[in-house]
Amino acid sequence: MKKIINEAGNVLEEMLQGFTTVNQALIKRIPETSVIVSRKIADQVGLVSGGGSGHEPAHAGFVGDGMLQAAVCGQIFTSPTPDQILEGIKAADSGQGVLLIVKNYAGDIMNFEMAKEIAEMEEIAVEMEVVDDDIAVEDSTYTQGKRGVAGTILVHKILGAAAREGKSLSELVVLAEELIPAIHTIGVALSGATVPEVGKPGFLLEEDELEFGVGIHGEPGYSKQKMLTSNEIVEEMLTRLEAVTPLTKDKQYAVLVNGLGSTPLMEQYVFFNDVANQLGAKEVEIVFSKVGDLMTAIDMAGVSLTLLEIKSADWLDYLNQPVTTVAW
Repeated sequence: MKKIINEAGNVLEEMLQGFTTVNQALIKRIPETSVIVSRKIADQVGLVSGGGSGHEPAHAGFVGDGMLQAAVCGQIFTSPTPDQILEGIKAADSGQGVLLIVKNYAGDIMNFEMAKEIAEMEEIAVEMEVVDDDIAVEDSTYTQGKRGVAGTILVHKILGAAAREGKSLSELVVLAEELIPAIHTIGVALSGATVPEVGKPGFLLEEDELEFGVGIHGEPGYSKQKMLTSNEIVEEMLTRLEAVTPLTKDKQYAVLVNGLGSTPLMEQYVFFNDVANQLGAKEVEIVFSKVGDLMTAIDMAGVSLTLLEIKSADWLDYLNQPVTTVAW
């Protein structure tokens, strides 16, 4: 293992110190916690997300005006504890309630639900929405049902804009329950991720292999294959996506190409170009697109492809609204 770290057990603490210092104009850390909050908590419904670390810039990179008010950072690939989540809820609450945006992993759901119950006992109105956008496999290593992956960032963006606009907690819940089923993601890995305290990759692929459907913690995918071209990879992923969302010429889509940690932007843009060309051949209109490392898996090589069918003009408006965050 070759990593630019000190002690493997101190990575989270030292990362949070560095992240907070370099971005202190936008965010701050609640003392004695791993909770990152916006410097200015607006008078609106507070949005809180989080999960295990190792997916940077998610989720702390999306704290700020127009997205999240707080992000709770667990240990690497480990859910944050209920007491930490509770601190995030309290910090994000301006009196209009708090919406928790949680990826579909058993530990995350259990701990966020526990924090929600405690906050409600303290008379904070809290709702929780679970994102399960990964179509690759069901009932994976840490998940009942589908996993929550990079599409979660689009939920942050759209709900964040709606909250800033003044929508109530109940209105945001309705929006989330319309939005989340329209988001679909699939990933491909060229190499595994190495958790510092483990010291070796979570899985191994041969030099000429890739794996479709791998999760952001290295959960198994659905197919190992010999290495393919970018165009062939896109063809396989769009075929899978088309089985769950109609790629027809009367549809408009937002497209997110997300790097998993070790894939250069050069390759991500090649990949996006193939996505755009293949969707163009189907006469599908791409009305919003984004490329970059938004939800990584430490140092995994690979990408994920997220399609969001735009079912409301408001969704597109919310995606295009400017925000003040570290990573969007």
